[in-house]
Amino acid sequence: MEPIANRIAEIARNIEIVGADPVTLHGFTQVPNFVLTKKEISVGAKLSYAMLLKYAWGDNACFPGQVKLADDMGAGERSIRTYLKELEAAGLLEIRQRGLGKTNLYRLHLTITKTGKRRPS
Repeated sequence: MEPIANRIAEIARNIEIVGADPVTLHGFTQVPNFVLTKKEISVGAKLSYAMLLKYAWGDNACFPGQVKLADDMGAGERSIRTYLKELEAAGLLEIRQRGLGKTNLYRLHLTITKTGKRRPS
């Protein structure tokens, strides 16, 4: 059996990062693997989750408008609403309306208890 260290070294060589600079070194968003591999949600929903994480890391909460999400993702507003509903149904996102004319507050769940169930506030 091959030692794990040799296997890890082989895997590390399969991906090469080219052109890293100070901006890209500090400009990454980490997404939990269970979200990336969750078959029940679309690729668009996964990207939406990543974008919400990107916004949230700065302030521990995020409330971007759907127009901003759509613009940043290169998607339509209708698609964004669909993706957000997918995330909510999967128990990964809680959406709270803040009032007429205001953006929603999005609460991202980095762990989930049951698929499709909301956590109590």
